[in-house]
Amino acid sequence: MVCAGRRDNALRLISLDEAAEATSLKRGQGLAEARAMYPEVDVFDEDEKADLTLLEAIADWCDRYTPLVALDGENGLFLDITGCAHLFGGEEVMLPDILARLRQMGFDVRGAISNSPGLSWAVSRFGRGGVIAAEGMADVLSALPAHALRLDTGTIASLSKLGLKRVANIMSMPRAPLARRFGAQLLLRLDQALGANEEAISPRRPVASLSAERQLSEPIQAEEDILGMTAEIASSLKLSLENRGAGGRVFELVLFRVDGKVFRISAGAARPLRDPKRISRLFSERLNSIHDDLDAGFGFELLRLNVLQHDVFDALQSDFAGNSEREASLADFIDRVSARLGANCLQVYQLRQSHIPECAEMFVPAIAGMERRPDIGAELQFQPKSDRPLRLLRRPEPVEAFAATVPDGPPQQFRWRHVMHKITRAEGPERIAPEWWLDDDKAEERDYFRLESELGRLFWVFRLGRYGDDPPPTWRIHGIFA
Repeated sequence: MVCAGRRDNALRLISLDEAAEATSLKRGQGLAEARAMYPEVDVFDEDEKADLTLLEAIADWCDRYTPLVALDGENGLFLDITGCAHLFGGEEVMLPDILARLRQMGFDVRGAISNSPGLSWAVSRFGRGGVIAAEGMADVLSALPAHALRLDTGTIASLSKLGLKRVANIMSMPRAPLARRFGAQLLLRLDQALGANEEAISPRRPVASLSAERQLSEPIQAEEDILGMTAEIASSLKLSLENRGAGGRVFELVLFRVDGKVFRISAGAARPLRDPKRISRLFSERLNSIHDDLDAGFGFELLRLNVLQHDVFDALQSDFAGNSEREASLADFIDRVSARLGANCLQVYQLRQSHIPECAEMFVPAIAGMERRPDIGAELQFQPKSDRPLRLLRRPEPVEAFAATVPDGPPQQFRWRHVMHKITRAEGPERIAPEWWLDDDKAEERDYFRLESELGRLFWVFRLGRYGDDPPPTWRIHGIFA
């Protein structure tokens, strides 16, 4: 069996099984040529999306060893195990364990551990793999072909023409002529492989600020067991949060199934949390909402609780009226409802930096809108005095105004929604102009007036345009005062 994909406007062999590799077929060979050589070959079309999904699933599984996992092309992974190897018995024990587990899942895999990503990449693909000591890096690299330096095809061809087919040949040459002939990329790759030039990898997921996990001797399946274990893990995180003077805002529960499947469940909080029971309650609501999508299979063997975002923890002290209990109850209600029904089910207003009234506020999820509210109860209290109307229309509605007292004055009466309103008092104008940094020709200056009708109703109307302009100015109502 072979897999074929389009490369350079032609169908070529992308991958081969063991039986195909035992023949004279090679990767990159044209599909028509391969079928002419072996008519009985089974050909499957390349599915790049499925391959990427599988590689990401393997990367999720590798999170049990280190949170710093990066994708390397179409068939490789980088794992930064700095500070992690001792948890698994050292590098000599950790690497065989990773490879053995992946082979049990049916993957043909090779790996290497060294002080540089470039050397690990080279040895795992062109060498025998294994753990490479720092003092033996140059010797191991020199025995590899020039392809091991991750160079482009043109550079490899040019090196081959000069007889520089192995890394040892390149290392024996003077550096200045190599740089002039092949550019700085050749020397950069060589230094990266030898560890002389540091090379950072980009993890595919953000690293949690705090994390704790439990390796289970027997897998668990029941939801009650998962929540109980989550509370235990949260208890171990409480001391670390207290030492930082912080509480968790966004948590992530990672469940590693026995067969390698990984589930990630996130939950947020309106206020920073430390209490293990409240953290466990968040995930109780999340598990109820995704119950059908969480397939425990033969059980979960590893549970990890990550704190993805934390904030300063302000302890609340109750007064005689019990205000702190009400505030905590409100935050707990927001957390539970948002965890079960989604973050957008509860929304609050949040101010924006804009002169235009209808753009000066926006809806945000309540779980995020409470972030900068140290006193929730005070924010929810009614403020009777305000320069802005209590009710702001979603969109300003046009009105028919009559008999302005002066060219730039307010109207004496106007018709809105087929009802005529006669004005007895007026205050204004208050000019509101769009932001100077916006390049929008449609935005116009507005002259706002507060108008009181003979029935005592208060309106907030504005005029677009000025008298004497073409077209003439128009009037709109934007809000109603109490």
